Amino acid sequence: MKVLKFIKKLRKDTDGATMIEYAILASLIAVVSIAAITTVGTKVSGTFTEVGTKLTTTSR
Repeated sequence: MKVLKFIKKLRKDTDGATMIEYAILASLIAVVSIAAITTVGTKVSGTFTEVGTKLTTTSR
């Protein structure tokens, strides 16, 4: 009887599953954030390089 109660309790316990879901969600958000920051960083770097080049050629 104790084994059956234990198994029923395990089936109703969702804390572990919820924790895993949050971990997966946090990982997904981190990956998307890193990808977005990398893309934006590359574009911003290119823009600053272009502005620097124009300022250098204009000042001559």
